Amino acid sequence: MRNERDGAGGAGEEEAVRRLLAARPVMARDLPPFDPAGAPGDPRALFVAWLAEAADADVLDAGAVTLSTTDGDGLPDARVVALRDVDTRGRWVFASDEGSPKGRQLAAVPAAAMTFYWPAQGRQVRVRGPVERAAGEVAEQEFMSRSPLSRAAGLVARQSEPLASPGDFARALADARQRLAEHPGEIAPGHTVWRLRATAVEFWQGEKGRGHVRLRYERGEADHWSRGLLWP
Repeated sequence: MRNERDGAGGAGEEEAVRRLLAARPVMARDLPPFDPAGAPGDPRALFVAWLAEAADADVLDAGAVTLSTTDGDGLPDARVVALRDVDTRGRWVFASDEGSPKGRQLAAVPAAAMTFYWPAQGRQVRVRGPVERAAGEVAEQEFMSRSPLSRAAGLVARQSEPLASPGDFARALADARQRLAEHPGEIAPGHTVWRLRATAVEFWQGEKGRGHVRLRYERGEADHWSRGLLWP
């Protein structure tokens, strides 16, 4: 009887979730137009333009991106990180502690994918390609460009390790802030800057009538970019 009741309750909860999702259809609003015929030849230029428009629309955390990597078992892993730069060579830049799960995964499988989503515009950008580790001095400069609190958190390190108590982290963060006050030039030893060299970049513009526009760029020889439309 207990299992029957649990099953009925589970079915009711599932129905409630379905109703919740159906009541909030995706892209059911006016969204900006996107004419791919006028898109630039380089995906970086279009990305920067879309990023600026997201910022102008006050999209929260417009520079946040879902970074996907692969673990040793071949399973995907994903988390949201901060984009640090998009350089003129078509590399999307982010940073991580080399001992973190993503750092270890990138060391073993140096390739990744990024997914940006800006809901105010109904826009998505997908980037994928091999990842390279930047030189140590680049990582040092990037670390020093961060806020004091961000640098203190970086000095704590131990990302994703089990935490026995929130108080343990609070004490470790306070110790790190004290270390920075005494040694303001200290660099987290595992801090690493990674560069994703895009081989493919896809721009997706939502449309409430389901006429979504997808434009895909692919890098060819001599860094020449080709582009074409995809079915929605």
